[in-house]
Amino acid sequence: TPDSFFDGGRHLEPGTARERLAQIGRDGAAICDVGGESSRPGALPVSEVEELRRLAPVFEAMREGGCPPVSIDTTKARVAEAALSAGAVLVNDISAGRDDDAMLRVVAESEQSVCLMHMLGQPATMQSAPHYGDVVEEVVAFLAERAEAAVTAGIASDRILVDPGIGFGKTLDHNLRLLAGMDRIAALGFPVVVGVSRKSMFAALLGRAPEDRLAGSIGAALRAVAGGASVVRTHDVAPTVDALRSWRAVGQAGQEI
Repeated sequence: TPDSFFDGGRHLEPGTARERLAQIGRDGAAICDVGGESSRPGALPVSEVEELRRLAPVFEAMREGGCPPVSIDTTKARVAEAALSAGAVLVNDISAGRDDDAMLRVVAESEQSVCLMHMLGQPATMQSAPHYGDVVEEVVAFLAERAEAAVTAGIASDRILVDPGIGFGKTLDHNLRLLAGMDRIAALGFPVVVGVSRKSMFAALLGRAPEDRLAGSIGAALRAVAGGASVVRTHDVAPTVDALRSWRAVGQAGQEI
């Protein structure tokens, strides 16, 4: 995308996008999340045609092989279908299947996986005074309802992941409470995806610009994993992988003492 909050415009050229896919694999990523529409706060939607145009080089690279497994970040069923046909193994839908009535059916027919995320409103307006009673309770209830909808559509429960949507219609306090309450989200029984990488919460928390938020991002990601998160989504694969490996190694050594 040309307008994502941190890496917008960096991987628009076909050759650059292909190299990014390959580099992510070399850095240790289990999966690469690709999307043709920004979901940063204030972002406006793009057409299905434009989204597919931007993603075409990635789909071609996927068909040629040599890249890690790919998840497609989209709310449009036809875009998801094109990605799944090219070999995507996961649909990452920030609307949790609400924006396109055909999405859950497309995923079910593909027999691949889906990540259902919580978002308050739409990207263009989601940060306009978000309000909750108990943010963890409300996010958990939403994710449970959407997971039930996915199962009803024919998606096997072991192919469902959930994402509390850090930064998607949340204040700093909401984000911190969700990270602290990760165990309550994990108790739903689905793998929890957490994406905190370089988000604006670190401007409010640490006063850091996007290029200076790596340490804060890794710290929050480790806390989320400690609380039960299963998947970390990050812009910075190699340092995040190193941090997780070191953290796990220390924990395993401690259990042996």
